[in-house]
Amino acid sequence: MVVNIKGDEPPETSTVVNVETGGLTRRFRRAHAVAGVDLRIGPGVFGLLGPNGAGKTTLLRVLATVLPPTSGSMRLLGRTPADQAGRREIRRRLGYLPQTLGYYANFTVFEFVEYFALLKEVPADRAQKAVARAIERVRLDDRARAKLRTLSGGMLRRVGIAQAIVNDPELLLLDEPTAGLDPEQRVEFRSLLREIGERSTVIVSTHLVEDIGAACARVALMLDGRIVFEGTPGELTSRGTGFEIGDAPLERGYAAVLAKARA
Repeated sequence: MVVNIKGDEPPETSTVVNVETGGLTRRFRRAHAVAGVDLRIGPGVFGLLGPNGAGKTTLLRVLATVLPPTSGSMRLLGRTPADQAGRREIRRRLGYLPQTLGYYANFTVFEFVEYFALLKEVPADRAQKAVARAIERVRLDDRARAKLRTLSGGMLRRVGIAQAIVNDPELLLLDEPTAGLDPEQRVEFRSLLREIGERSTVIVSTHLVEDIGAACARVALMLDGRIVFEGTPGELTSRGTGFEIGDAPLERGYAAVLAKARA
């Protein structure tokens, strides 16, 4: 199916919208992993929740321009990824942490993050400082010269976050970023998210509802490739009745929305 991508005309309002999709779909054979998603997301931290198989990872891969959409419209950072020039400009300005990050085991932390800085066209005269700063922000500056094969799973996840932020992205896409992090590291990461969200758009996909409540200004809940809820964490909490499964009010609200959508 031909993708209907809007042209690069100026936005109609002065409100900054860094992610805009209309009827976005991604199909694998006969199955729709993303099924008609409409989003408008500006600066701040935006959470993406949903059970396994809901379509979160596929949606992030489409937004990261890793996968083309099957149909629908999409604008990222004021550009469309319909042609090579548009994709290159978008990729230069975004950061992406996939659920599974491949890496060269014999690279050092610094070499790995530097490699991504070069891919994102960080100017040569700023690259070294940008790499050092990204590594410091994820609290790995004492392991900058360590080989990746010597790191723990949690440390590797932090290296993945460092490569995603090395270019100070205007759009940051993170798929399960806190997997493998201990509680103290998760608290530090939430603080980093809020800091980045002050000037950029951050979209975080996670199974950890408490991370959404602590870091996100808005949240969407996906089920079967569709958005079944979008609002603030407080609005999601209010959907719970107190009788749903969950240890916290936000978890009970999440469970209530899912139950209603499935019914």
